[in-house]
Amino acid sequence: MTGRIVASMNTIQDKRARILAAGTEVMLLKGYSGTGVQEITQGAGVPKGSFYHYFESKEDFAIQALHFYYTPRLERFAAALRAADAAPRERVLRFYRDLVGYFANQQEPTHQCFIGSLCHEKADESQPIGYAARAILKRSSAVLAECLQAAQEQGEIAADQDPTELAAFIGAAWEGALLRMKVDRQVGPLRTFITQLERLLRR
Repeated sequence: MTGRIVASMNTIQDKRARILAAGTEVMLLKGYSGTGVQEITQGAGVPKGSFYHYFESKEDFAIQALHFYYTPRLERFAAALRAADAAPRERVLRFYRDLVGYFANQQEPTHQCFIGSLCHEKADESQPIGYAARAILKRSSAVLAECLQAAQEQGEIAADQDPTELAAFIGAAWEGALLRMKVDRQVGPLRTFITQLERLLRR
């Protein structure tokens, strides 16, 4: 009996994950308004009725999709900034340099910001989506602030900097640089970001 229950739970999670993966991909390309439930379920290879078995509405799906999309990214961010092989300041710079390198290797650098596009469409209309987005951004900023606090304690950045405010500023500046990269279709804005970040994170 226990084995059948576990197998059933795994099937539920797999189907839900398939729907989330397929729907997130569609929403990244077409936005919230341009994505239909049928398109999501077709992409996942499940009946349309399955959608409402796992999600109360398209709004509920979008909230769960945000967490599905960003949870592993936040985990990788935290792992990179908590690595023991480099000093805190270098961990921050290395993380962003690696991202710039990733985009620089693209023939035509582009970036699809799920949280940005979703909030642009729905944050004013949907408080739950706005709350979910803010929670994700707050977690990201807290991870960065923790590393900046460690850098400050080791004398790597100025003592009069507020790590929490600094983390929020860096996050916003990075998002702005990504937007400019998308508009300009080249990585110059990201390289400018790194140059300014290096200057900002000084004693």
